[in-house]
Amino acid sequence: MVFREVVTDKDIDEVVKIARPIWLEHYSPIIGAEQVEYMLENLHSKKNIKEEIAEKGYLYFLIEEAEAIGYIGLQIREEELFLSKIYVASAARGQGVGRLAMDYIKSLARECDLRKVSLTVNRNNANSIAAYRKLGFAKISDVCFDIGGGYVMDDYLMELEF
Repeated sequence: MVFREVVTDKDIDEVVKIARPIWLEHYSPIIGAEQVEYMLENLHSKKNIKEEIAEKGYLYFLIEEAEAIGYIGLQIREEELFLSKIYVASAARGQGVGRLAMDYIKSLARECDLRKVSLTVNRNNANSIAAYRKLGFAKISDVCFDIGGGYVMDDYLMELEF
């Protein structure tokens, strides 16, 4: 498995391409198809990803085996590495991809002298919450924020200290 940094427009196109089926399958039952479409068009669009990389210091990585099976979006913050996005195609779930990805994320945090990874996860996303807990994350607080279009992110903030 390879974690390849997203640097070109072609790489971003690949992220956008794999985001759609992952989001439609996984998140439609949790937040509804309309909000999924809104988020794909606004938060997981080529334009937004380019802005996050160029203007907000985000790092994106494609998770690849023979082909792209997922992606990661990270932001280095003052005291932590914020895991903004970690998504794996359904066919690759349950095969240790998440654990390997988290090992990679922790190694990036250590390279930056950070000892904490934080993330937000939808409070109704029971499978992902269970996976994060299994990886050592703890719930820190409830967070809810407006993402526009009449939608909110109703999440838990979780952290992993190492």
